[in-house]
Amino acid sequence: MKKTSIILLLLIVVSLSVIVSVFADFSTYETFTSASKNPGKKYYVIGYLQKDKEMEYNPQKDANHFYFYAKDKAGNISKVVFNGEKPRDIEKSEQIVMMGYLDGDTFRCSRIQMKCPSKYKKDMVAEGSAS
Repeated sequence: MKKTSIILLLLIVVSLSVIVSVFADFSTYETFTSASKNPGKKYYVIGYLQKDKEMEYNPQKDANHFYFYAKDKAGNISKVVFNGEKPRDIEKSEQIVMMGYLDGDTFRCSRIQMKCPSKYKKDMVAEGSAS
């Protein structure tokens, strides 16, 4: 092979790997326990709202602070702090996908996607400020 062909082939391979690394999202869904192994690293956790535990949102005190408790797929319960307003109809959600990181015993969440039980409603997404 000619040197120009080898260089051209290498450039194509490098550019494809850059494109894949920029646009591909290799994130996986984790549990609170697996997220605790790397504190500060962001993860997606699928969970369920614990309706029997306390939930606090006081817009007069701080409109961008909402906390609740969630249970992940493995059955672990964690306090979740969301830096944003309380998502509408979170109590009616079937599942919650939370993006954030574990800080001690608290999951600091910057994005919540609620999976609605009705097939006619689209999933609702709430974004908060990064903490």
